[in-house]
Amino acid sequence: MTFDRRVKIAPSILSADFADFGREIRAVEDQGADWIHVDVMDGHFVPNLTFGPPAVKAFRKHVTTVMDVHLMIAPVDPYIEAFAEAGADILTAHIEAGPHPHRTLQAIRAAGMKAGVALNPGTPAGAVEHLLDLADMVCVMTVNPGFGGQKFLDMTGKVRRLRQMIGDRPVHIEVDGGVDPRTAPLVVAAGADVLVAGSAVFKGGSVGDPSPYGDNIRAIRAAAEAVSRAA
Repeated sequence: MTFDRRVKIAPSILSADFADFGREIRAVEDQGADWIHVDVMDGHFVPNLTFGPPAVKAFRKHVTTVMDVHLMIAPVDPYIEAFAEAGADILTAHIEAGPHPHRTLQAIRAAGMKAGVALNPGTPAGAVEHLLDLADMVCVMTVNPGFGGQKFLDMTGKVRRLRQMIGDRPVHIEVDGGVDPRTAPLVVAAGADVLVAGSAVFKGGSVGDPSPYGDNIRAIRAAAEAVSRAA
């Protein structure tokens, strides 16, 4: 992976057809997705249960872009090697998931992955200020994690503060939750460059008719890039 700040659209397969993940992943990539976002939930840190390392390993066979794995689990450290072996390119852990985030980010990088740190809506930007030299990405949750399709919570002030804190460091700012053509410009104007979108990408389409995926991705990208050009 090479670093750049161009807007990237990362469809969350939590909104895909669970019976056909392989073709869903290939469809959204063919329709213009930059990354594939995989939400891992444990039913403990968040009130939902999704995928483990074997499922992520199965997804890897179909991902030709970047597999962005978001761990909404606690603890994280015992599972880092398993997700590295499953093929994650980026592994993101929540700052709220454990008492030693420096150790977690170091372990993720040592396992050969890019290291992300995520912030729940109630956690301030300053919580990751002393982690930025160990992080490749900061993920700002714009919903309370656990379920797709939630209403966007305005975290643009937090994104703007992170952009100031990051400065010239090669660190992405990802926004996850409620991203669509209406909200994408708000977070990109504040400094985000990776946009996770689930229902806003997958609505109206299917593996049999994937063209709506492309329409949805292009609509989000056009709204976001219009802000980038204006800036």
